[in-house]
Amino acid sequence: MGAVEGREGAGFPRWASPVSLAICFFGLGVAIYLTYEHYTSSKTLSCPATGGAINCFKVTTSSYSMIHGVPVAVLGLVFFTVMIGLQNPIAWRSAHPAVIWGRLLWCLVGVGTAIWLIYAELFKIQAICLWCTSVHVLSLLVFVTTAFATASREVDLGDEEETETSEAGHLAVP
Repeated sequence: MGAVEGREGAGFPRWASPVSLAICFFGLGVAIYLTYEHYTSSKTLSCPATGGAINCFKVTTSSYSMIHGVPVAVLGLVFFTVMIGLQNPIAWRSAHPAVIWGRLLWCLVGVGTAIWLIYAELFKIQAICLWCTSVHVLSLLVFVTTAFATASREVDLGDEEETETSEAGHLAVP
């Protein structure tokens, strides 16, 4: 059973891993920055804190910046670290249902959390953090990329026999 042209081993598009990994590494970078800011009391947060609609300090120091005592920024680190493992080329070559469904479900966890945090920013905190928004967008992008790549997967059902080209250029059926 050979790989379909333009596809990884389990029938996923070849672009799936590099594109989703790039998104995850950007997300991890922002999560590292936000975690650093959390543990340094947001002293160097590069976002306006003027009291308007965009106020990273207000968002990152609000009660909504923690979930069950864990900083949301740390949860972002965990999300993107696990996602990097699920988006690597080896994982994309796997046809194991636990990997495929695990990747999709973990993406949904990220998007669901982002939706809840957007709600909290807009309606509870009444301020937007641009850095947080970038993580929300990256979570959505990795979900869309993963969902699209998974939906476009070509499954080899094994009922088609492969053909080879003979030396004379004619198609030879095995």
